[in-house]
Amino acid sequence: MRRLIFLILIFIGFSNISKAENDNRFDQTIILSDTSQISLLTSNPWEGAIYALFGHTAIRIKDPVKNIDIVYNYGIFNFNAPNFILRFVKGETDYMVASVPYQYYIEEYRERGVGVIEQVFNLTQKEKQEILNALFINAMPENRIYRYNYFYDNCSTRPRDIIAKYVDGTIKYAPTDKIQTYRDLVRECTNIQPWSRFGIDLVIGAEADKTITDRQKDFLPLYLLNAYTGAVVENTDGEKRELVNSENVLLTTQGTPTLQSSIDQPLLIGSLLLVFIILISVLIYRKKIFTLSKVFDTILFLVAGLSGCIIFFLMFFSEHPCTNPNWNIVWLNPLQLIVAILFFVKSLSKYLYYYHFINFVALLAFLLAWSLIPQQLEIAFIPYILSIVVRSGMNILQYKKLNKKAVYSLPRAK
Repeated sequence: MRRLIFLILIFIGFSNISKAENDNRFDQTIILSDTSQISLLTSNPWEGAIYALFGHTAIRIKDPVKNIDIVYNYGIFNFNAPNFILRFVKGETDYMVASVPYQYYIEEYRERGVGVIEQVFNLTQKEKQEILNALFINAMPENRIYRYNYFYDNCSTRPRDIIAKYVDGTIKYAPTDKIQTYRDLVRECTNIQPWSRFGIDLVIGAEADKTITDRQKDFLPLYLLNAYTGAVVENTDGEKRELVNSENVLLTTQGTPTLQSSIDQPLLIGSLLLVFIILISVLIYRKKIFTLSKVFDTILFLVAGLSGCIIFFLMFFSEHPCTNPNWNIVWLNPLQLIVAILFFVKSLSKYLYYYHFINFVALLAFLLAWSLIPQQLEIAFIPYILSIVVRSGMNILQYKKLNKKAVYSLPRAK
């Protein structure tokens, strides 16, 4: 019942937003009072959805005199938009900004048990008004939609850029004093969900392993929060002021956060898969259960081939950042999908032998050159790669064994 009431409140809230925008152009005409505040709301990561593992950022406008308390949220997207899934895979995801009453915004995080921190900015009256006006223009129907980019243009970078643009002076952010890459930060957020980390590591490529600047790190809300803590604004005369007046905990995270498991689940499952494949390969070879071999290999290479198609698509047809080049295409490639289909075509066994020989050599070379590859690859990938190596190797032996048997079975001249 509590969740139903919450959903009804959210629906009413968005209805009120639309009415306010259409009826009285509220934000455009209001002049903020001296008691007004503009603040950054930073939500802690939430384990309930993969996108929420990275936290969230929004801007709050509060003016008790004018009875205003609204939040501008750049993280709204519509699942019901035409071709949403296809556009998401292609990296053509359109997000939007909208204002929502503060009580509805904060209730969502209270319902989830997620902590929210507020940083109240130290701004002049002119800066506050210009920021509010800019936010209103951004949220107009003709402007509200923007092309979301996870690393470069998201719900965290947009509020940062608005604040930086309308502050009178240059913001000197607090440094992180760390050498980091996009992959480092993504892993930092996803380590509590090893399979999410494993999947993301598969699809982001070598570009994610380049050292990034402190400002590039702001795509993560908690890094932007820390960048503002201790930040100062310096004007052209050299005068300085602290950017943040105060920092308040609006909500604390409820429950016990999930601890990172000491067992790497993808590595464990991969290792078990490798052991299973070795055992079944020995059984197939000794017992000559070649039909089982074909069925097993079809499943294995079908999965690898489909995974390769995803990587290939993201590399060459997607707008997602840091997906090309991706060295995982060496062991997960679309050719394996074709190979999986051809296992039952006896007339092509010779060509399959050539493929398995090339694949066996290429993957062994890939593993031997592991530390030289200009991409940070997960150790958990190794047992999955070895599983494919084992099956390609066994197919080579199996082909030779069958050919040898065929030669000995030929009638000899007397």
